[in-house]
Amino acid sequence: MEWRGRRQSDNVEDQRGASGGGSFGSGRGFRIPIGGGGRGGGIGIGGLIFIVIVCLILGINPLTLLSGGDIGFDGGQTQQQAAPRSAANDEMTAFVRTVLAETEDTWNTIFQQNGQQYQEPTMVLFSGGVQSACGSASSATGPFYCPGDRKVYLDTGFFRQLSGQFGASGDFAEAYVIAHEVGHHVQNLIGVLPKFNQARRSMSEVDANRMSVRVELQADCFAGVWGKFTDQKGLLEQGDLEEALNAARQIGDDTLQKRSQGYVVPDSFNHGTSAQRIRWFRKGFSSGSMQACDTFAPSYQQL
Repeated sequence: MEWRGRRQSDNVEDQRGASGGGSFGSGRGFRIPIGGGGRGGGIGIGGLIFIVIVCLILGINPLTLLSGGDIGFDGGQTQQQAAPRSAANDEMTAFVRTVLAETEDTWNTIFQQNGQQYQEPTMVLFSGGVQSACGSASSATGPFYCPGDRKVYLDTGFFRQLSGQFGASGDFAEAYVIAHEVGHHVQNLIGVLPKFNQARRSMSEVDANRMSVRVELQADCFAGVWGKFTDQKGLLEQGDLEEALNAARQIGDDTLQKRSQGYVVPDSFNHGTSAQRIRWFRKGFSSGSMQACDTFAPSYQQL
């Protein structure tokens, strides 16, 4: 991706020098168990590992899936600790600011075309842990979007894990992750997230998971829409699209479950299979239209 020398967003808060591990999820009294066994006897260690891995990628609090809460994090307190600044950090900061600026250009244009004004999100860079309007989170949680303050939270060290642990390397794979989280912000603005969070309170766990899949696939499609606009600017290089599609493949529910526990449990899927995630990113990328990203249509699985 040809990102150097382009506009960088000012909507970035760098908190990497003032972040630390908090009391994760203490607002509801829950924590992620370290040993064997599941909470309430309902989830085994394999399921817990899968939940943590999925949430690590796309920023939904593991406690959300365990307790049925909103997208975001429970309350807690953070501690202050110093984080070293390096040339690598400066390079990554420039990359993140540039990708965020490109999403701003894309969604400002799309909203204007639809007679609306896009409200740009803020991206918070952190290390170790962070406090958001949704509560506290540690780096282990991965990138996430908090509807409460309309901010995307990112520990840039996550990209090393994306490449090393999940085999999804490349700058456009990293950009896909950012664009997906911004996609959740778009969903928040157009009312998808508020409706989902309200509806899931009266749903069974299986139905809530199925609806969550639709939400996540739409964010993938929105990321693809951004990718189309980026490609039209001539910024994509050979292999970039494949990097994003590989990242989508590596974080599919079925792929993650097979990797972590050796088998799949379809009723527990909450982000979509690898094939679905690829399909919906491609749909956004090929159409360049958010109207094409209706994952709530009855026939969405066949698209």
